[in-house]
Amino acid sequence: MDLLDRPQAQTLLADATITPADVASCAGRLEGFVQRYLPCFHRAEQRLHAGSILRGKLSGLQRKTTEPIAIQSGQQRRPLQLFVGAGGWQDAAVTGELRQHVAAELGDPEGVFILDSSGFAKQGTESCGVARQWCGRLGKIDNCQVGVFLAYAAPRGQVLLDARLYLPADWAADRRRRAATSVPTDVVFAEKWRLGLDLLDTARADLAGRWVVGDDEFGRCTDLRAELRQRRLHYVLDVPCNTLVRDPGERRPPSRPGGRQRLPLFERADRWVARQPAGRWRTVTVRDGERGPLRVKVLLARVQTKDEAGRVGPSEQLVVLRTCDRQPRTSYALSNARDERRAALARVQGTRHRSEELLGQGKGEVGLSHYEVRSWVGWHHHMTLSLLALWFLQLERLRLGKKNPGGDGGPSAGDLHRVAPRPGGQSGADRRGRQPSAAA
Repeated sequence: MDLLDRPQAQTLLADATITPADVASCAGRLEGFVQRYLPCFHRAEQRLHAGSILRGKLSGLQRKTTEPIAIQSGQQRRPLQLFVGAGGWQDAAVTGELRQHVAAELGDPEGVFILDSSGFAKQGTESCGVARQWCGRLGKIDNCQVGVFLAYAAPRGQVLLDARLYLPADWAADRRRRAATSVPTDVVFAEKWRLGLDLLDTARADLAGRWVVGDDEFGRCTDLRAELRQRRLHYVLDVPCNTLVRDPGERRPPSRPGGRQRLPLFERADRWVARQPAGRWRTVTVRDGERGPLRVKVLLARVQTKDEAGRVGPSEQLVVLRTCDRQPRTSYALSNARDERRAALARVQGTRHRSEELLGQGKGEVGLSHYEVRSWVGWHHHMTLSLLALWFLQLERLRLGKKNPGGDGGPSAGDLHRVAPRPGGQSGADRRGRQPSAAA
């Protein structure tokens, strides 16, 4: 019997396949989705353009900038470019409605807010905020823009909620470049963690949740952890392996005979972990995976760290996770959740990767990285519309009951493109069969 003919394989294939029946009414649902957000756009032409952009982002276009979308929808290019690049509509109104929508569909008191940043490689020096800086997608310092993103994860699903463009300090102080890219006067330099905290504060006004996670770019910042403690939020934030820690329960010999034992010296987290006995580790099940339960080894310890000025901070929980692979990978995090079980902390920390999945889906399916705008307003307009398109895809996956969106056969923009009709009836290529060129 062929492998694919086996009953188990047929069951998996049936669950993974998206049929025309699954998405037969997709066009109607998309129109209903668009209608919900149209009141955020006050002028009739803005509402028309918003619908066109969203349909274009959810189509099968290879490149989802305004020119191919205009050609596909039979519209003039310039009005769509102005709508995205300089339109007089408020991103805050749209993302506010998005949060209300997410709260109704996914909101959960145990929800997890995820802080993340993402780089967008650029050529030239004129785009707002572009500079030689770390670009995670490329894994190196390069010429790019960097956005700070806030995602939300709950038992029913996950979504990208909001985005903010990071403006490097030299950009924030450059009047000429600010004026050329229409940076608002009230925008000043802010570290990425402060941008993330602002997004978090805004989201919490509409959306329930008690956990915050993020990679070590955010976790290493003692000020951010202090702000989260002040807000009574629980965090599990990744930190680098060279973070200096000490176990306040340990002691080292006195400096002189008859003296008192002293607190231990600070040392790298990975070196401290390396000398811990095997009995301190516990194996826990994080979640059910495609190949069975996903298990990791967890070590917990109360530790102290130092802030950027060298001051000793409050006691926190060091959460060390080690995979059970042949070549184990180890990650380190700090948490203020004193009474949570190992398995719970491991599961919360694992949600951090949801934002990476969402950003990957956004770039691959709705054109999150397909933009040619240069202004502050244009960048945020593009991101807001992309987040809406991605949210619609997430809703479709929820409707179809797909687990783990992105790699399990859940609908993609291409699936919707093949079934849902589009205004104008044109394909993603022009009438001569060529893919439209992007606007310069």
